[in-house]
Amino acid sequence: MADSTNYTPRLQQKYKDVIQQELLASLNLNNVFEVPKISKVVINIGAGSESVSDSKKVNDAASALELIAGQKPIKTKAKKAIAGFKLREGMAVGAKVTLRKAVMYEFIDRLVNIALPRVRDFDGLNPKSFDGNGNYAFGIKEHLIFPEINYESVSEIWGMDIIINTTAKNDDEALALLQSFNFPIKKR
Repeated sequence: MADSTNYTPRLQQKYKDVIQQELLASLNLNNVFEVPKISKVVINIGAGSESVSDSKKVNDAASALELIAGQKPIKTKAKKAIAGFKLREGMAVGAKVTLRKAVMYEFIDRLVNIALPRVRDFDGLNPKSFDGNGNYAFGIKEHLIFPEINYESVSEIWGMDIIINTTAKNDDEALALLQSFNFPIKKR
């Protein structure tokens, strides 16, 4: 990575130069400020009920998430005590990270171009995973699809949730935005 003050990720530059103008025309918008954009990406790993007996699992999940996201995650805590799982309120049960700006565009670029094509038997993302407000959420079963993860050092395979938060007013605008970023979303 070059000087951080002048560095603009490839995907962010493409959005400014190409995608914004294409969406302005295709969505029949009047102003460039109405064009939807990706505001943040949230990545979440739940360590599962095994993390109750072994706190090292939450640390392993957090370190894997730090490698993938490129920034330090926060540990998520249990909101309620569940006696059946021997879970107490406030115990660490997972990790999450929120990406914005340049780090977000770098992650999306790696996700779309490197990680998702490495998913076994992958035929596209579900088009029904929009929430009605222009946000998109999907899950990944194995964190091993990211090139930052070293196979030899992995003790356990983690699944993760990825939520893409956009400024789109509805799901159709959000779908157009994500497709312009080459997200492999199946046709409806």
